[in-house]
Amino acid sequence: RMEKRFCWLGADWIFELIGIGIRIVKIKTMPNPIPLCVQVKLWRLCDPELQQPSAPELTLRPGQGRLELVLFHPTSSGLLAVGNTKSPLIWDTSRQDTPLAVLEQHGDQLQSMCWKQDGSLLASSCKVMTTLLKFVCVMRSREVRLWDSRMLSSSVSSASLGTSSGHCLTDTATRGVAMVPKVALDVMSCEVMRVLQLTDSCIVPISYQVPRKHSGQEFHEDLYPDTVGTTPAMSAEEWWKGGNKQVKKVSLHPDKQPKQKAPPAKQMPDPARGCSTSSIPLSTPSSSSAVPSRSPSSTSGLSSGFLPSPSQSAKAIQSMMGPTSKFRHIQGAVMHRDTHITNLRGLNLTTPGECDGFCVNRQRVAVPLAISGGQIGIFERSQPGRLPETALSTIQNSVNVVDLSWDPFDTHRLAVAGDDAKIRVWQVPEGGLKETLTEPEVILQGHTEKIYSIKFHPLASGLLVSSSYDLTVRLWNLESGEQVKLLTGHQDQVFGMAWSPDGKLLATVCKDGKVRIYDPRKSTAPVQEGPGPEGQRGARAVWVCEGKYLLVSGFDSRSERVLYLYSADSLSSGAIASTSIDISPSTLIPFYDPDTSVVILTAKGDTRVHIYEMFPQDPYFIECSSFNSPEPHKGLAFLPKTECNVRDVEIAVGLLLTKTTIEPVAFRVPRVKKEFFQDDVYTDTAVCWEPALTASAWLSGSNGQHKKISLKPKDMTPVSEAPKEAPVRKYLPSSVYLEEKTDEQKKEELLSAMVAKLGNMDDPLPQESFEGVDEDEWVSE
Repeated sequence: RMEKRFCWLGADWIFELIGIGIRIVKIKTMPNPIPLCVQVKLWRLCDPELQQPSAPELTLRPGQGRLELVLFHPTSSGLLAVGNTKSPLIWDTSRQDTPLAVLEQHGDQLQSMCWKQDGSLLASSCKVMTTLLKFVCVMRSREVRLWDSRMLSSSVSSASLGTSSGHCLTDTATRGVAMVPKVALDVMSCEVMRVLQLTDSCIVPISYQVPRKHSGQEFHEDLYPDTVGTTPAMSAEEWWKGGNKQVKKVSLHPDKQPKQKAPPAKQMPDPARGCSTSSIPLSTPSSSSAVPSRSPSSTSGLSSGFLPSPSQSAKAIQSMMGPTSKFRHIQGAVMHRDTHITNLRGLNLTTPGECDGFCVNRQRVAVPLAISGGQIGIFERSQPGRLPETALSTIQNSVNVVDLSWDPFDTHRLAVAGDDAKIRVWQVPEGGLKETLTEPEVILQGHTEKIYSIKFHPLASGLLVSSSYDLTVRLWNLESGEQVKLLTGHQDQVFGMAWSPDGKLLATVCKDGKVRIYDPRKSTAPVQEGPGPEGQRGARAVWVCEGKYLLVSGFDSRSERVLYLYSADSLSSGAIASTSIDISPSTLIPFYDPDTSVVILTAKGDTRVHIYEMFPQDPYFIECSSFNSPEPHKGLAFLPKTECNVRDVEIAVGLLLTKTTIEPVAFRVPRVKKEFFQDDVYTDTAVCWEPALTASAWLSGSNGQHKKISLKPKDMTPVSEAPKEAPVRKYLPSSVYLEEKTDEQKKEELLSAMVAKLGNMDDPLPQESFEGVDEDEWVSE
């Protein structure tokens, strides 16, 4: 249907908009005046890949004024309702001359029409009169009203829709919507409805699915009663003569679908005749990947600008709709109180924003305390419980703590950066602190101003990198206690640093608005540089997707927290994708699990932990369920992957620091068959607690990688090798619930339920089976 819009320009000229064309016509020069009525043209579409017809199959000329609506009959073939300005017409497409009927005129402009499901009634509404269903707009508040066709004097019920656009949020303006027929749904994925959204530049399918266990493995009959088929029940002439046949219903079960005939061989055009190989060019609208869309959990959208041909399968459409996350419903939960460390006193709440607040390893926790002398509390994870009221043995750092970090390859070695531009390395004795430590193992000196942060190398033992207010980044060899590299190029404060997974590169994000990548062994200057976050409140960086991308958490110009994703090969091009989180003053600290590509983010002072799954292609970010703590936390640090309980499908375990406690938090993936090892979730993990090479070997140019181990317990079978179970129907078919029962049947069911509740009077009582004493053992009076 082609819409036309007219606007008079004076008495002699008319401005005409038709389809996508615009023209201005002088009326006096036209041989024939423009007719106000338009035609109804019916086209029969062939195979989309073959040449389309150049002329309509049928043309109807109602001649009753401008047409507004067209609607096919639900049960009869070739029967069409056409609505002009004020009255509906019923048309038999096999009789082109005149309509079957012209219904009574409405009092005002016709707005909508709707056939009753059995085809016996036609509902219509106009500005002043409503038949069955009516949408009204009063004070910009929309509502839907339900009418009884037997009594149209007033509506039966109404519901206000408010001024919003509904619960399915879309990124672009909607120009129209259409529902896909039931027979085209992906029933094995529990898809109950699919709507096509028309926008200015593309057609977007929006899928509605019911979350069910065993989705994709079995057919859920309670969701899919038999639906109306596509074969007409009668012709238009039969209906006009009083016929009331109904369209035959068909089952949506995949095994009951008719087999599709093989498509005819494609006829390729002859290039010698000048025919192009594609009659309709397909174009994808240009879309900014800077802020990818976040679909609501109940819907999924398609980001490309065209739809696949009808011959493509539902799986092909699903693949075009983008990846889905198996971690979308991840659950975070605080572990049992028996694992907590409580009665923590004197916590230092003034550590800089570049510090994570505290640090952990497999054996112990280090927490800065607000006690003179820059003291640090060391707590053994193997000794949870309430801390004593007496004074604790601590590390006395002598100066205020700026940042601290455990050596990943030595659970006893702790590096502490102080505000005196020195780094002190402490050695915690086996079993924890028994007395206060006052002498560090090594003191690293070289920075001329206060230090921001420190990071250990992920592969080489004894290598530490630090950043300072002197705008330098320095690399230290702890074995020799000397500085080995000095990196320059920063123009302002360094917000964060991150080693690449292979240990070759170092990324930094700076207050000067730049993201830089260094190759410390080859150059002291950055090898790549690109635009970073606009906000200057703080930022963090972490390598994701096998080190091919760099994820930066920072702020935009409006102080909104944003995640930026950069390609590690082209920082100069800027962020390839970003997603806004919320508005908060604290910098999000990211933790990335390379085994699952899940990034977990939170900030000091927050109550919410954000979780995303990362992808190396669009949509890049998929938001998962978040975790909320009951009170603001002061930090969240994570343990090695071996601390996860795979029997409970834990993919990450962290320690949550509050004002008075240290609480373990487990992040679990909900699974049904927990008796099996979930090998699709647990890939072989890196042995990150063992060094791959020494500091001297790395500095000389050698590279290495961690060996990997499986997390599968010996007594568990992988879920991929689990025996296939026969599908069990868990719900009764809809026909059972919809079946009309007689009064006698209802009485019989009620009586049976009462008898079952009371039990059989002939059954022995439970106490009769108890063992007692013999009669002669009772004491007589």
